[in-house]
Amino acid sequence: MENSIKKRDVQRKRRVFRVRKKVRGTTEKPRMSVFKSNRHLSVQIIDDEKSVTIASASTLQDKSLNGKSKESAKKLGTLIADLAKKQNIQAVVFDRGHNKYHGVLAELANAARESGLHF
Repeated sequence: MENSIKKRDVQRKRRVFRVRKKVRGTTEKPRMSVFKSNRHLSVQIIDDEKSVTIASASTLQDKSLNGKSKESAKKLGTLIADLAKKQNIQAVVFDRGHNKYHGVLAELANAARESGLHF
């Protein structure tokens, strides 16, 4: 049991490093990192050159965003796109972490694209 948990964690870390070695955020095109827990979603726009978080949004911030669902992911995508526009950011690099690009993450990304972010 313990060995399978350790193996799962090692595989997850490998996936994160595999994605992050290809995805770097610059000042012109920062990284949009998505964290997905069992109940909530969190999105950050990060400038890796300066190691600064430019904007962030989460389903914990607003009561209308009720946890991890496709509807709240759409609202969160439009919210992060609006925050990025206020910071004069037009394009980002999408960082999915160790998660697959489907379901809630795809809804969040599509909503951000529809709101004007390019990636």
